This record gives sequence, C-alpha cells and structure tokens, in this order.
Amino acid sequence: MKVYFNNSCKICKAEIDLYKKEEIKEIDWVDITNNGQAEKETKKNSKELLRRLHVIEDKKVIGGAAAFLTLWKKMPKYKFLYNFFKLPIIFSLFSFGYEIVAFFLYLKNKKQLKN
Repeated sequence: MKVYFNNSCKICKAEIDLYKKEEIKEIDWVDITNNGQAEKETKKNSKELLRRLHVIEDKKVIGGAAAFLTLWKKMPKYKFLYNFFKLPIIFSLFSFGYEIVAFFLYLKNKKQLKN
C-alpha cells in the first residue's frame, strides 16, 4: 500500500510521523509536494492530492476519510480507529468532519501549488 500525504503541511506531517513510527513494512509513504510521479500513480492532479489524503491499495486509489480507514486497518495500534470509524453513522460524520478540516488545511497550504 502507498500513502500519499503532504509532508510540507505541519499538521499532516505530525500525524503521518506518528503512523511512520509503527514501521509497517507494507506501507510506502509518498510526499506529494511537487511530486509529478505521485500525480501519475494516482491519476490525481496536484490540487486533488493536496486536498485529501490518498492511498493506493490493490491498484485502487482511495481518498479522504476512506483512505484513513484503509490505513488504520493495516496498523495494529490504530485498528481500533478503523473499527470505530467504519460504523455507517460514525463514518458519515467522520467523512463530513474530515472534509471540513481538509478544506481548511488545503486553504492553508495551497500556496505550495505551482500555477
């Protein structure tokens, strides 16, 4: 599995750094900052990549809140998050909340986009 994240966002980096400490060998961490290869692999433009977390698992690109579920499912320490947030009503609330937070992080970080 590959996880595409914004390493230049302090909040994003802090969270991903926690996950990296788990040293899950099946996870490749990919910084999307000025990364044309990430755009090719995900078939997402830099704006789309900056806007949400993405993962590729089994050749499928997953973004947003669902990407977090996919990630947490692979991490024993965080599997409780997967088990809780996958519940239908909880996932709907989580997705809504994630989109709000992701939007404001995007606004904060969009200056890094090339015009």
